[in-house]
Amino acid sequence: MKDTSGIPTVSRLEFYKSAASILKNPLPFHNRNFQKYGDTFRLNIGFGRKIIFSRDSGFAEYVLQKNQRNYKKSEIQTQDMAKYLGHGLLTAEGELWKKQRKLIQPAFHKKQLAGLLDKVQAAITEELNKIRTNAPMDIFPVFNDLAFQTVVKSLFSSAVGQQEINRLQYITEAAQKMLVRELRQPYLSWYFRLSGKIQQHLDLTDEARQILTRLIEERKKSGKREDDLLDMLLDARYEDGNAMSHKQLVDEILILFTAGHETTSNSLTFITQLLTRDPEIQEKIFAEVKAAKENSGELMEFLRHCRFTQAVVEEGMRLYPPVYFIDRVNLEDDEFEGKFYPKGSSLLFSIYEIHRHPKHWKDPEQFLPERFLEGKYANYFPFGAGPRKCIGNNFAMYEMVMTVAELVSRYKIEAGTGEIKIQPLITLKPKNAILQFKLRK
Repeated sequence: MKDTSGIPTVSRLEFYKSAASILKNPLPFHNRNFQKYGDTFRLNIGFGRKIIFSRDSGFAEYVLQKNQRNYKKSEIQTQDMAKYLGHGLLTAEGELWKKQRKLIQPAFHKKQLAGLLDKVQAAITEELNKIRTNAPMDIFPVFNDLAFQTVVKSLFSSAVGQQEINRLQYITEAAQKMLVRELRQPYLSWYFRLSGKIQQHLDLTDEARQILTRLIEERKKSGKREDDLLDMLLDARYEDGNAMSHKQLVDEILILFTAGHETTSNSLTFITQLLTRDPEIQEKIFAEVKAAKENSGELMEFLRHCRFTQAVVEEGMRLYPPVYFIDRVNLEDDEFEGKFYPKGSSLLFSIYEIHRHPKHWKDPEQFLPERFLEGKYANYFPFGAGPRKCIGNNFAMYEMVMTVAELVSRYKIEAGTGEIKIQPLITLKPKNAILQFKLRK
C-alpha cells in the first residue's frame, strides 16, 4: 500500500522542543516548517497522531471545493467544539448539515439581509459612541461589544437586556478559551476532566441555552413580528413542512453567536490598526463615504458606493484572516499532484500562510487595498470555500464596511503601540490594540 513518504515530516522531537512557544503562538513554528520543507509538510505530534499542514492554495481549493465530497471536518469541530455549541451549521456533518444549510440559507440572502441593516447600523452607532478621544485606548473591547450587539440585535431586535447580553458574551468567550486549552494541551486531558474544568464550561453553555430558550419562548408568546433573524429561523420549514426542533434552533443560535461576533470583532480591530499605517487610505475612505451618503437613499445602495472601503476590509482579512486554519479529513484515499493521502488523513490548511504567500501576492506583507479593486483572487479564503463557505459572509461584510465607514467618518485614527500583535486561539485574535482617536472637525 502507498504511504505519504512524498510529504516531508517534522519530527516529534522538533515538535516537543517548540511545545511551549506553540502554546502561545503556533504560527512562527509553522512558518519555519513551510520555509524549510515546502508548501505541504507532516507533523508528528505523538500519541500516534500526525497532521498534514499545507499552504498550497490549489490543494485547498481541491479539498474544499473540487473534491469536497471526499472530505469532512475534523473532530475538533464535529466533537470538541460541538460539545459546547451543539450540532449546527458550523459543527454538523453529512445529511444533518445539508438539511440545515438548505433550511437556513434563505435567511442570509442579500434581499433578506437588507431588512436587517437598520438594526446593524443602530448597534454600530451606539457602540462607537464608547470610543474615547485624544487618549490611547484598546479598541478591541469596543469592537467585541459592537459585533456581539450586532448579532443580538439582528437575532432578537431589542428583546434582550444588557445583563443577559453580558452573560451570553462571557459564556461564549469562556467556552472558546477552554476549548483552546484542550486542543493545545492534549496531554492534560485527564486533568481537565478530573478537575471539573470541562464540566464547569458545559454547565455554562447550559446556562446560555436556558437564556436563549426563554427569549425564544417570549417571542412565540408575544405573537409580535420583528422580522429579525429569529423570526426568519422560526418561520423556516423543511421540505416536509416541519419547523426546526427547539434544540436544533438553540444550537444554530449558539453557533451564530460564536461565529458571528468573534470573527468580525477580530477583523475590525486588525483593519483599524492597519489604517493607522497610511493616513491617505483613511482620507480616501472619508471622501468615498461622504460621496456615498450624498448619493444614496438607503443602506444597501450606500454599501454599493463604498467599493474602496470594502477593498480595505478585504485586504485586512487577507493579512489577518480570523479563520486562519481550515481542517479536513478525507473519507477515502486521495491523491493530489503526486502526493498520496490515505483515508483518515488529518489536513490543516493555513489560510494565514496562503494569504501571505509570495507566489500568489505581490508585496504580500504590505497593506494595499487597491489590489482588491482589480478583481477577485483565487488564492483568497477569508470565509472558506465551496459548499461550506461561511453562510454569514455577506452579513459580516456589510457589518464591517458599515463600521469602517462610520468610524472613519467620525475619527482620524493614530497608532498607539505601533506593532500589530496577534493571539491565535480558535480564531486569530488581536492583542493590545492600543490606538488613539481624534474627532474630525
